[in-house]
Amino acid sequence: MTKKHTDRGLADHKFYHAGQEAAFTEETTPGTPQTRHPAYRLAYRDTDFLLRDELRPVRFQLELLKPEMLLEEAGVGSTLVMYGSARIPAPENAERMVADATEERRPIVERLAANSKYYAEAYKLARLVSEKAIVEEGKRQFVICSGGGPSIMEAANKGASDAGSESIGLNIVLPHEQAPNPYVTPYLSFQFHYFALRKMHFLLRARAVAVFPGGFGTLDEFLELLTLIQTGKMKPIPVLLFGKEFWTKVVNFEALADEGTINHSDLDLFRWCETADEAWDHITGFYDLER
Repeated sequence: MTKKHTDRGLADHKFYHAGQEAAFTEETTPGTPQTRHPAYRLAYRDTDFLLRDELRPVRFQLELLKPEMLLEEAGVGSTLVMYGSARIPAPENAERMVADATEERRPIVERLAANSKYYAEAYKLARLVSEKAIVEEGKRQFVICSGGGPSIMEAANKGASDAGSESIGLNIVLPHEQAPNPYVTPYLSFQFHYFALRKMHFLLRARAVAVFPGGFGTLDEFLELLTLIQTGKMKPIPVLLFGKEFWTKVVNFEALADEGTINHSDLDLFRWCETADEAWDHITGFYDLER
């Protein structure tokens, strides 16, 4: 049978796409009191409607879907997630940061500056892993993923960028401005309203997580990860905890086990690290990869 009309095939899409319908509306809708009222707007084009409290479940779904779809389209198979402080300076800025501090704040700033070595290790780890350029089943593996902000997050994205690789930034809307650092790949730079959805995306593709010294946010992300693995909600992956001196000062892990609120074996859910090479050795050993 000869097909006479190329737009009448059985597999052709018979409904207009949403963007086409929206364009039709803009082109053909007459200007009347009814059409000018917000009630007449297409629901998916009505920002005021989408921001209503009752639409929170829809916004949750959108924040789940958008990054998932774009990461899939970008060929990202798995990630190496890097958590850490937004305050620790790069080594080249540490001395000046101390010099500029007030006398009252100088002891705290000196501590931050002392931890600038972890900015360097985060950079080294991200660059080392990115240079491996591992591809399996046509997708890139161990793509660097950070919170997209400054400090340790910047070091992660910069390390990937300097290796000529793309990297992901999962930023969050905060009362104070937090712009993405300049090393995040633009089309892999995402912004979230909900912390819960952001944390979910950190772990959906994670095949290893490196945790550097940080504050409440880093603790939140780290402890949720441990909880997911401990309770069997997530399969074990390499969890690399950088800075034993820092972390044992702020969290008494052994005391939790001694008090019986966790098992001593739960302390094996993470691995202490001080250098990028140590971290990569553990990852390669876990997955039986070439060093």
